[in-house]
Formats: sequence, C-alpha cells, structure tokens
Amino acid sequence: MISALLFDLDGTLCNTDPIHFQTWVELLLDYGMEIDQDLYQSRMTGRLNEAIIKDLLPQLSPSQGKQLADEKEARFRKLALKLERLAGVSNILAWSEQRELSRALVTNAPPKNVEFMLQVLELTPMFELVILAENLSAGKPDPLPYQMALTELGISASEAIAFEDSPSGIRSAVRAGIYTIGIASTHSLNHLKDLGASMAISDFTDPELWRLLDTI
Repeated sequence: MISALLFDLDGTLCNTDPIHFQTWVELLLDYGMEIDQDLYQSRMTGRLNEAIIKDLLPQLSPSQGKQLADEKEARFRKLALKLERLAGVSNILAWSEQRELSRALVTNAPPKNVEFMLQVLELTPMFELVILAENLSAGKPDPLPYQMALTELGISASEAIAFEDSPSGIRSAVRAGIYTIGIASTHSLNHLKDLGASMAISDFTDPELWRLLDTI
C-alpha cells in the first residue's frame, strides 16, 4: 500500500538544467575550463556542488570551493525567476492530496535554492517534509537522503514511490529500496531504466504513470 510520494526538485518538479548548465559554463570559463552537455550530464547533474568542484577544480581550497558554489547558486537564482512546473506536476500533487498521501521533497539542492524554487513554483505548502542533503552526512547517490525521508515519515520503502531525473538521484532512491520512476527531462528514457528506474516517463502527464497510479 502506497502512503507517500517522494520527489526530487531540480529536473523533476521543474526543468532547471538549462539554467544550471549556462551558469556553470560561464563560471568555469574563468578557470580556463570549457564544458559541454556530455560532461555536464555525466559528471555534474544531480551531484552536490562540493563534489562537482572537488572533481573539476581539485586545486581549490575548501573555502575557495564554497565561495565558487555560493556564487554559482546566486547567479542561478537571478536567472531562474520564471521557472515553471514540469507538465503534470499540479495533477499528481492534486491526486496525492485527494488520496491523503504524504509528500516529501528529497534534494541535493542548496537550502537557499530550495526555498527560492518552491516560492517561484508556488509549491511551498505542498510538502510536509523537506530532506536537504546539505544537512546529512552524505547526499545522493548515497541512499541516506531517501532513508531519512522514510524514517521521518515513519514508513517502509515499500510504501513509497520516488520520482527522480538524475543518475545520482535514481541510484539513491533505488539503493534505499524504493520503487523509483525516472523523469526524462535531462536523460533518455532508456538511460534512466539502465540506471535502475522501475519506470521511465517523459513527464507527469505520461499515460503509463497514470495507469500505474490507477492500480494504487
């Protein structure tokens, strides 16, 4: 019996990847580094900024890395004032309300970004629980963020469905034992399934998703 829906934020509730990519491109040029979509999707999307910066710019000190991450996210927020919900998000949230399901947000995004995006998307009241990887000892792809969500909600993995778009997010949810649906906003349907997603859909209007929900 499903009692909760767990959502990632970036790329799942809204497609922020084009803005994140643009911001990283501009910042990394200052360090003589050019990135393309392949590098971005394979080594950056869905990961914590700390891990991205350690990977790409290992010469930076922790304080320099944090300063770069803060600058990157400040630029992102300036460019993201007109974010829109991914197609069908409003429908699935309304469906979950009608069935009195719990809803949690589980994200690697920095706290300021989470607060900002939920306000822009007008989704702040929709989540009774927000799990921030920054407050934990490990973020996605570690299963800890999803394990923490299950613990806080007082449910087992079999009682939840997770929605994720990134490789790190899918690995995190799958490792936590949760039925995981991949959202193909940033990666192909086949790639999401190869990563372990039980189902992959283009967005929340996909008929395959609603056929599944009708069985719950």
